[in-house]
Amino acid sequence: MKYQIETEYAWYDTQEGSKVILVYMIQNVPFTFDELPEIARNLPEVTLSADKNKRWSTEEMYKSSMYLMMEECHPMIYELEIENPELLPVD
Repeated sequence: MKYQIETEYAWYDTQEGSKVILVYMIQNVPFTFDELPEIARNLPEVTLSADKNKRWSTEEMYKSSMYLMMEECHPMIYELEIENPELLPVD
């Protein structure tokens, strides 16, 4: 089975406040995210896109990543057949 990687902008809630991030997902389950530079975070189209997507907490991100590890389906840890590997985050 080939897996599909997707990315989307979303809000990330932390104890310090909320910020827009770029979420990486496999089969609609998040496995990591990138913090955006300030210039990208402040773009109206990025904020509007994030407003339409699920809001994530630290705990939800952790649980999702742990779930993928337990299922041996975390694309940054296990070798998987991925349809679009170009969307994987760069180390």
